[in-house]
Amino acid sequence: MLRVVFMGTPEFALPSLEAIFNSGHRIIGVVTQPDRPRGRGRKLAPPPVKVWAVERGLTVHQPERVRNPEFIAMLREMEPDIIVTAAFGQILPKEILDIPPLGCINVHASLLPKYRGASPIQQALMDGETSTGITIMYMDEGMDTGDIILQKRIDIYPEERADQLHDRLAVLGGQALEEALRLFEKGRPVGQPQDHEKATYCKKIDKSMGSINWAESSLRIKNLVRGLTPWPGTFTFCQGQRIKVWKIKEWEYSKSKDHIPGQVVAADEHQGLVVACGDGYVRLAEIQAEGKRVMQDVEFIRGNPIPVGTVFDNEP
Repeated sequence: MLRVVFMGTPEFALPSLEAIFNSGHRIIGVVTQPDRPRGRGRKLAPPPVKVWAVERGLTVHQPERVRNPEFIAMLREMEPDIIVTAAFGQILPKEILDIPPLGCINVHASLLPKYRGASPIQQALMDGETSTGITIMYMDEGMDTGDIILQKRIDIYPEERADQLHDRLAVLGGQALEEALRLFEKGRPVGQPQDHEKATYCKKIDKSMGSINWAESSLRIKNLVRGLTPWPGTFTFCQGQRIKVWKIKEWEYSKSKDHIPGQVVAADEHQGLVVACGDGYVRLAEIQAEGKRVMQDVEFIRGNPIPVGTVFDNEP
């Protein structure tokens, strides 16, 4: 039986924590981020990992910074055999990486060395990838640069959004971790070094990334919407009104008239809301005006007529 410290914060981490809990190994501590203000009332709310752990009687630690010497000293006293992280949210210093004799391992939501960094799920969708997966890797001082223990691949569905892919990868992460822990029961498995020359990186998602540039191709715009839905969402402006775009479809529009990017070429019950791109056309299948609910495009234009020829823009 391994003595395990788990570090994770959001919902993505729950299947991994559950995999350890059900494996028969002993979770001697759960480390997660401090409670943060959430919602309109900005009330302090615990992270999902804390809620899950407390319900099962596990000891929870919430250091503001894991580099704090007192926290590192406490971690040493706990004497974990292994530390497992999944979407924890802080980088572990060498002092922590050196504590467990079996090492620190991480559940990462891409097939490394592709998509190192903070947003591998969103970036894979924005780039139009057709497959992705989970990597269980040893942690070192770099950003997702450690040796690979095992990987599991899945296909990405053509219309899949970030939240849907997130949920499937979270489950796959738990399955992959369960498999990896069985390897550790026989000792420390040898990892496979990454090919650093093939590494790609993805940065933290920023709300400004959701601004639709209509000069892009219809495929790139569709993938942007898939990658940033539901958060932070993609948006455009129509006659000064901010419109959030929830679902988009590439659209075959055969009329030969030249259109400028962002121009509405159809807005009716039959065709829906069709907009010209730098290359091709898209239908804005599900949209939302500020302060309103999400609507199908035909329902939206019934109550908010948009004349053909109107130009969507990336600023008010």
